[in-house]
Amino acid sequence: MSFSNQSIDSRLLAAQVATTNSLNDAEIQGYLTPFGYDTARLEEGKAFYETALELHQKQKVEYGEQFAATDARDAAQNNADAEYMRFVKIARVALKNDRAAAQKLGIDGRRKQTFSGWLSQVKQFYANALPDADILSKLAGYGVTPEKLQAGQQLTDEAEAANAAREKEKGEAQQATKDRDEAVDNMDEWMSDFKKIARIALADKPQLLEKLGILERS
Repeated sequence: MSFSNQSIDSRLLAAQVATTNSLNDAEIQGYLTPFGYDTARLEEGKAFYETALELHQKQKVEYGEQFAATDARDAAQNNADAEYMRFVKIARVALKNDRAAAQKLGIDGRRKQTFSGWLSQVKQFYANALPDADILSKLAGYGVTPEKLQAGQQLTDEAEAANAAREKEKGEAQQATKDRDEAVDNMDEWMSDFKKIARIALADKPQLLEKLGILERS
């Protein structure tokens, strides 16, 4: 794992400058080849750079998709929760003297804040309200029909599906980061060796080192 303090963008740029200018300058190649850095080896370094760049760009795309999926999940949850909370408030009135029913629907106490906790409470409410004729009868007195409850349950299903999609995108973004980091490490390792050898090969040619983006140490 690389411990460079430079940003990935700056390291990519440094690798691009070093490999491109080495390959495009016959004079530089003339000095580097006797030290083992012939065209094939320089092309190897360029390939490390190109792979790292491609995976760096892919990582940004994957995180963009994760953010979009998170926004979609949050929107779906908000829609489902608004309907659910309306039913909970009504049920607390309709079932105020029926502790067993209230317990069955899970409408007492605070609402959970995590997505998993919220989903569990909401699914409990619909799963236990819809099959219970007595609960449905009491809710109907306040305008809550089975059809309305089913529509609310559908919104919950949509939020659950949106969360699954978000978790998928989250996993892909994490994998993209891992792949990117490994590629950058490979590039960094190649560049570290290359710079050391270039300083030796071009010790008397500071202008060529400058062309490679390698500054002479004072």
